[in-house]
Amino acid sequence: MKDNYHFVAISGSLRKKSFNTMVLKALQNFAAANISIEQLSIDDIPLYNFDLHEKVFPESIEKICTAIKTADAVIIVTPEYNYSIPGVLKNVIDFLSKHPTKPFDRKAVGIISASPSLLGGVRAQFHLRQILVAVNAITMNIPEVVITEVNTKFDEEGTLNDEKTKEFLKKYIAELADFATNLNHNFLI
Repeated sequence: MKDNYHFVAISGSLRKKSFNTMVLKALQNFAAANISIEQLSIDDIPLYNFDLHEKVFPESIEKICTAIKTADAVIIVTPEYNYSIPGVLKNVIDFLSKHPTKPFDRKAVGIISASPSLLGGVRAQFHLRQILVAVNAITMNIPEVVITEVNTKFDEEGTLNDEKTKEFLKKYIAELADFATNLNHNFLI
């Protein structure tokens, strides 16, 4: 294992009181001291259109590309919309797939979904894994994090108060660090 890790994280929801963004914030608060998690904003990403990058990519995409390329791993926390991922998240991936630096290429990616439903966004996770194949991202398959009934796991201030979920997420972050280390080691051989 490395001494320190820098992960970047994207919430697939733009909603101000998004449970998925709350999960991301919780990860930042209780990640081990040697793991930093930087949230990348997708609020200002324009709708994908080849004309927007024919000569130069938008600055917001350049920032995300650089952040992903230099990160040890990427975490995507997403809700499920109509059996899939939100359009804003797909839009970002579409933009990044066209960038010449290919930021997701052989990058370790952890996926988390959270939903008030009993399925917890599992269909969105499945679809996201299919999409990430196209950008050659390497997703961590196990353990899976599907947070069901997420609306019961946070207090009014947005603090995660479910101990089982906290402990599982702490272990998940440690597993992602191991996964990223092993992945990077294997590609260096």
